[in-house]
Amino acid sequence: MPALKINDKIPDFQADAYHQGNITKINTADYRGKWMVFVFYPADFTFVCPKELEEMATYYTNFTQLGAEVFSVSRDSAYVHKAWHNSTPQLQAIQYPMIADTTGNICRAFGTLNETDGLSYRATFIVDPDGYVKVIEMNDNSFGRSTKELLRKLEAAKFVRENQGKVCPPSWEPGEETITPG
Repeated sequence: MPALKINDKIPDFQADAYHQGNITKINTADYRGKWMVFVFYPADFTFVCPKELEEMATYYTNFTQLGAEVFSVSRDSAYVHKAWHNSTPQLQAIQYPMIADTTGNICRAFGTLNETDGLSYRATFIVDPDGYVKVIEMNDNSFGRSTKELLRKLEAAKFVRENQGKVCPPSWEPGEETITPG
């Protein structure tokens, strides 16, 4: 299966997740009609990842107020997610589902799996309420991403969806002027 590209529809999938103190099943079909933000990272119990997931937890309410659900995804099991969450003070504020991709199939579908080491690259996908990919961001695992910038990209994608015929200039923030092509 080729990796997802911009404007591809994500496949529906079910996966175990650690969420709100429980191991549960997540089915992406249940989230149609909402924006979805997938935050892929290499592994639990690493160095950059807890800082990133903590920062995402800090902004989580901002994402939900925009009608989005956030999912973190790594190759670890839901039980490892639970152990990591419960033993790492930085992760105590996480309210979003932590998806377990033990088979690597989700990472493969999204194109984030590094087949050499079996881990996911650090990647983020914003998916619109109809299931189409609007943002892909992927970088080397040695440095983290900006949750604040990810939130800005969600705001821009949401604005463009709700205001047909308008586009957002570089570094656009809500309330700033947009462009009508033509």
